[in-house]
Amino acid sequence: MLDAALWGLVQGLTEFLPISSSGHLVLIPAFLDKQAPDLATTAVLHLGTLAAVLWYFRADVGWLLRPDRDPRARHIVKLLAIGTVPAVIAGLLLESTLDEAFDDPSRVGLALIFTGVVLLASGYFTHLTRKLEDAGVPDAVIVGSAQAAALVPGVSRSGMTITASLGRHFTAEESARFSFLLAIPVILGGGAKQMLDLAGEGGLEWELLVGVAVAAVSGYFAITVLIKALTRYGLRPFAIYCFAVGLIAVIWY
Repeated sequence: MLDAALWGLVQGLTEFLPISSSGHLVLIPAFLDKQAPDLATTAVLHLGTLAAVLWYFRADVGWLLRPDRDPRARHIVKLLAIGTVPAVIAGLLLESTLDEAFDDPSRVGLALIFTGVVLLASGYFTHLTRKLEDAGVPDAVIVGSAQAAALVPGVSRSGMTITASLGRHFTAEESARFSFLLAIPVILGGGAKQMLDLAGEGGLEWELLVGVAVAAVSGYFAITVLIKALTRYGLRPFAIYCFAVGLIAVIWY
């Protein structure tokens, strides 16, 4: 149960902070000499972070679930659907390759350094005035492709999508909003599939549900921290963290 709570805490804190939850679920077990959770377990833990993002953005979610009442909601639902496609295609094509990446902490370290470079570059974007309601199909394709790149352990999903949104001149808060709303379909699809598979195989243990609960609470906290930090400091403090942890992983392993 303690391991499940640990993985849930790691998942919740690092899923939304731009420091890669998948990377930390590889590196922390390696540093602690523990068995890393497999892809199925991490996908189930994502359901906890899904609960966090649904609750934090509950007003947006409720609005988007009634697209017939507002043409702006229909427009955003369409864009979120388009933005989800790259990650779905990449996940189907690279599933076996991603399994191998979870076994190599040094590769995760290099991916974290790459994440740090991207986060550092985000500070050079200016004229951040756009809102999500102003987005178009090119925005959805670009931000969705950034999300697909984050399937690699160590590449932060929120870091990639927020940076891509900033590059499209969305404000910091709207970039976070775009990022987290876009995550909902991918997390829901992947987590639900893996949970059903585990339940059918008799492998869904109650301890894992503890991890899901911990991930939900810590995930909500992480969203709050990120949005406040993003508007005050940008993503550069997280870039420094990614550089430091990435270098340690590369040198250590």
